[in-house]
Amino acid sequence: MLLPLLRSSLRSCASSSSAPLLLRTLPPTTSSTSFLLLRSSSSYSTQSAYSQQSSNQLDAAFARSTALFKTYKPISPGIRHLRRPLNPHLYEGSPVRLLTVAKRKSGGRNAHGKITVRHRGGGHKQRIRIVDFMRDTPGVHDVVRIEYDPGRSAHIALVRNRDASAVGVKKWSYILATEGMRAGDTVQSFRRGIPEGFIPGFDSPKGGQVVEEDGEGEVAVEQLEGQGAEQEGVATAEVNEAEMVENEEEGAPSVDSSQSLALGLLRTLTLKPGNVLPLKLVPPGTMIHNIALKPFGPGKLVRSAGTFAQVTVHEEKGRYVHVRLQSGEVRKVLKDCCATIGKVSNSLWKNRSLGKAGRSRWLGKRPAVRGVAMNACDHPHGGGRGKSKSNKHPVSIWGWGTKGTRTRKPGPKGPKNSNKMVIRERPRGKDKRTSR
Repeated sequence: MLLPLLRSSLRSCASSSSAPLLLRTLPPTTSSTSFLLLRSSSSYSTQSAYSQQSSNQLDAAFARSTALFKTYKPISPGIRHLRRPLNPHLYEGSPVRLLTVAKRKSGGRNAHGKITVRHRGGGHKQRIRIVDFMRDTPGVHDVVRIEYDPGRSAHIALVRNRDASAVGVKKWSYILATEGMRAGDTVQSFRRGIPEGFIPGFDSPKGGQVVEEDGEGEVAVEQLEGQGAEQEGVATAEVNEAEMVENEEEGAPSVDSSQSLALGLLRTLTLKPGNVLPLKLVPPGTMIHNIALKPFGPGKLVRSAGTFAQVTVHEEKGRYVHVRLQSGEVRKVLKDCCATIGKVSNSLWKNRSLGKAGRSRWLGKRPAVRGVAMNACDHPHGGGRGKSKSNKHPVSIWGWGTKGTRTRKPGPKGPKNSNKMVIRERPRGKDKRTSR
């Protein structure tokens, strides 16, 4: 009974236009096992085609900007709009205890218990990561892992010093992670200069002058004399590099091929993301971050997630370098100040969505109440019947103008000698709209 039913089913399949050619030419003596094998092979081809189609769809999904974030199935209102950047490379464990200190919270209150900073309080218990903004230790450092830091928007990298004699904080340290930095990379600091013999034909005298600017804008010149044994093998490479850059920009014929080759090798070996260099060794157009304002000071500028600055101009016979900051402001920085090459990591941080108010409370942020919802004794916008603005200009709780009203004018448009380092202020208002 089974064989006639099988033959009739095969004839019906062969009569249909969608049947494969193998089934149409199947002889009547074909057994049921052959039919099952053919059926399994056709289903396998269908599955392979489906898997190829799904892989193409997956690639297309990753090409969209929405695939850069992790979203959740809305099984509760709190995660319906939750959106987090995808960071599968982050280390999920605890930080190094040696490189952290306890964070004692004050809830925005001073020693008298009065609230001096609003909208602070509560939040999860945290520990402060000690980040090395100086990067003064020379030599090659290996990146062990990339970690999350609750105290900043950027990610941090745990690096290990290759020096066998280093122990403790000399061996392990946290630095700001650059965009694209992963475990296994290497970084190096050239804050003390280019090591002697690092590049053949690119050595300079060990002595020199370092120009340092104090807080009042005055300039102090310090003679580097009597260097210690640790700095005996380090050449500052100031004179050679400055002469090479000036001759290269001016197109002077005094630049021979060996100097040009040495300069190219220097930039190839040092201009890597995560390396620290003096600004005088950074060519124009290079993206930098963690910029110091003093030659022997830590990095102060451009440390937030996804930010970067660019070197624009090297003064020919001056001691400053013009740097365009993230806001568009162009300011002068001393040539001896150091900066880190590259862009700060976690550039998608600004596009995240917390999803619910409780997640802000976990971060230690308390609610912000609108002024029009307060009483007249609590805010200049308060009082009145209903939602009344009282035809007032928007002001803060202390009465000074808000929403664009300038309260200080640094730079060229401000008071005389207010900030002599600012060359061009950041664009505001109409200038900001036209620059987009």
